[in-house]
Amino acid sequence: MHPDFDLDPDILYLNHAAIAPWPQRTVAAVAGFAAEQGRLGSRRYPVWLEVEQRLRERAARLIGARSAEEIALLKSTSEGLSFVAQGLAWQVGDNIVSIAQEFPSNRIVWQTLAERGVELRALDLALSADPEADLLALCDARTRLLAVSWVQYGRGQRLDIARLATACRDRGILLCLDAIQGLGALPFDLAETPVDFLVADGHKWLLGPEGLALFWCRPALREQLRLTEFGWHMVEDMGAFDRQDWRPAASARRFECGSPNMLGIHALEASLSLLEETGAETIATAIEARVERLIELVDQAGFELLSPRLPLRRAGILSFRVPGVDQQWLYQQLMKQGLMCASRGGGLRFSPHFHTPEAHLARAIELTKQTL
Repeated sequence: MHPDFDLDPDILYLNHAAIAPWPQRTVAAVAGFAAEQGRLGSRRYPVWLEVEQRLRERAARLIGARSAEEIALLKSTSEGLSFVAQGLAWQVGDNIVSIAQEFPSNRIVWQTLAERGVELRALDLALSADPEADLLALCDARTRLLAVSWVQYGRGQRLDIARLATACRDRGILLCLDAIQGLGALPFDLAETPVDFLVADGHKWLLGPEGLALFWCRPALREQLRLTEFGWHMVEDMGAFDRQDWRPAASARRFECGSPNMLGIHALEASLSLLEETGAETIATAIEARVERLIELVDQAGFELLSPRLPLRRAGILSFRVPGVDQQWLYQQLMKQGLMCASRGGGLRFSPHFHTPEAHLARAIELTKQTL
């Protein structure tokens, strides 16, 4: 077991694509914050603001942003995607290109624009041998936005976002990236992958809490997004409570309408510190090795692999199907026995992280066979 984790020995944890367990430093950060709040109230609030600033700086380094001022701390991926959907100036006849297999958060926000005359065009990944080319083929002169997940949540197919970003820039199409299933599992750099919007919640591969997400908007587009949430925290002169002639903050803080989630901030800052110390390349290599091993085990067991075999087409998600068995029943039986996984994409979804003991992979497949 990795020294930063203290999971129950009776649990096989292969569910980071859903909700990740916290590192022990994150547990300690939350416990310390709670104890401090209970004894001193907000006396050390200036110190808490330093933790918040460190989180923004870590997040900026994580994605290759130029400064911490480009990072907004939101409630969820859904909120960030909604800011884009409701903030852009749509015209009747505009269209958005996306993928049919997207998680509801990255589908519903665009579907709501139908009432404003905006069409959603969705590519069926199951019918595409070259999803980047097929996505771009769906675009035309009225395509305003390409909205996709970096890694699909069900079967873990990974898109070549750099290829899409280059093509979108050439065509004048905005690119919105739901990075929740990739960020923390794979390296990312805005310099190499110039998307226009990026959002990712912290409770999956970032090993943090629910209720806190990172949102990045290309600075040149920041003021073009019509704001839909307002409050004391999103104004430029944040401390001038009596000021009447307010204006939105020039930084990404303009997207944070109210009081910050200080508990979540302490947790996610601690989690990102572990990821940063470990290194993005080291993490990606470790995850790839674990997924490769799972593929070997799935093949040996005679199960049906649903995830891509090519390493460049996947990240940390490995989905498979056991032929002739009710997949939902199998999932429920495995969960009862302490194998933390998910039922997604028509089968079982395993999602190990860099800290997952390699012995747990064989034990998980063996438990699956025993359950059958």
